[in-house]
Amino acid sequence: MRAIMVVGTASHVGKSLITTALCRLLSRRDWRVAPFKGQNMALNAYVTANGGEIGYAQAVQAWAAGVSPQTDMNPILLKPQGDMTSQVILQGKAVATLNSTAYYETFFDQGWQAIQESLGRLSQEYDLLVCEGAGSPVEINLKHRDLANMRVAQQLQAATVLVADIERGGVFAHIVGTLELMSPEERTLMKGIIINKFRGQVEVLEPGLAWLTERTGLPVLGVVPWLTQALPAEDSLSLTDRQSRSQRHTDITIAVIRLPRISNFTDFDPLEAEPNVRVVYVNPKEDLGYPDAVVIPGSKTTITDLLVLQRSGMAEAIRNYVAAGGTVMGICGGFQMMGEFLADPEGIEGQEGRFPAMNLFPMRTVITRQKIARQRTVSSYYPQDGLPVSGYELHQGRTQLVLSEAEAQTGGKFEFLFEDRSLGVVDSTQSLWGTYLHGIFDNGPWRRAWLNRLRQQRGLGSLPTGIPNYREQREALLNSLADEVGAHLNLAPLLGTS
Repeated sequence: MRAIMVVGTASHVGKSLITTALCRLLSRRDWRVAPFKGQNMALNAYVTANGGEIGYAQAVQAWAAGVSPQTDMNPILLKPQGDMTSQVILQGKAVATLNSTAYYETFFDQGWQAIQESLGRLSQEYDLLVCEGAGSPVEINLKHRDLANMRVAQQLQAATVLVADIERGGVFAHIVGTLELMSPEERTLMKGIIINKFRGQVEVLEPGLAWLTERTGLPVLGVVPWLTQALPAEDSLSLTDRQSRSQRHTDITIAVIRLPRISNFTDFDPLEAEPNVRVVYVNPKEDLGYPDAVVIPGSKTTITDLLVLQRSGMAEAIRNYVAAGGTVMGICGGFQMMGEFLADPEGIEGQEGRFPAMNLFPMRTVITRQKIARQRTVSSYYPQDGLPVSGYELHQGRTQLVLSEAEAQTGGKFEFLFEDRSLGVVDSTQSLWGTYLHGIFDNGPWRRAWLNRLRQQRGLGSLPTGIPNYREQREALLNSLADEVGAHLNLAPLLGTS
């Protein structure tokens, strides 16, 4: 099958963005396109329709291509959980937790087989793959076991483009050095260079571009400007960029606790897209302040991050904030932290034992080996009855709400958020919220109803709730991204039409 490979001079240079834009641009040309990333390391994950995990970036790329995300688009997902270990997700399912040495020594053959099997299935369904590499394709110490970059490109004989970030400086050295370290077989696959994150006038850069083409023999396929719009990212490096964009005057401020192992912070993209909301990420050792709401997000290692909150004083700050009338929402791991205790009797997360939690909800969670990963569609009870809500569960804990006999009969201080009682709880004042549902804020009417309660506390008028879900905003973002990137790219060398 035909394939394009996007590799980069380093991490965070814009490979995901370029891959996403290519998926939308090529799907517009009536290609049946699919994204592919053989091996990804990320804590932002998405659950496919069949209950498999993939990197969230590959889900976004699938939506950009106009197709449904599937596990073959990211057959290996590594989810770091500290101490140089990662949970290994193979074809959507958790199969092991390994340190880096054990992974490189024992997993290469199995991983490469999974990649080849996925490529075989995708080739039966799609006309063109747009593949994304990881990090740098020329890490000398790791190259012989690299499952994400040029091994895939060679397998597919993919037209390959090198992306470099000019914002960080040294772009010419990064490009030339990367190409120099490629083998002759790899070098023959290279079709061009893309320079990303450029600020300024291209005319000033043109002498350097001419030199680069003469030096490398490769055309510069485009100079993509610095884009202010954000796409869901793979790792927490992007949170720094998000923080810099959040300095704007708005009605409502929501503080998200930046846990050391924060996961699925893509949950907050819809909030960041709200024009009247400012989202700030607060490190555990920073002052919490008094925002309109605090969100405790998901975590890959919930107990470890809970202990960080307790030792740093942030847990106490959150409890004081609640006592003063503040609103707190916990999502997934954050929801678990709001209970009475977390127990990990088998040490699945790495710390065996039972640990006191924040005691905001009368509930107890036990970490179990079996992971729950599934898409859900339910109806809400709060903040507005009867709203349809879609999202996905992705957790390794079983949570039980422990009510007194009177509370169990009358409802008491705590209520269930949804018709499925396992998915969330809210207190009677609607100040404490907890849910296992990732993507909760993607639901436009539910999000606005929740935000309107915060606005009412500030004496502000309510916003309309009859709005579409975030996927429509995401579609507009993907179209805008494709338009912007496409205006600066020459695709002919990648498609063999020049």
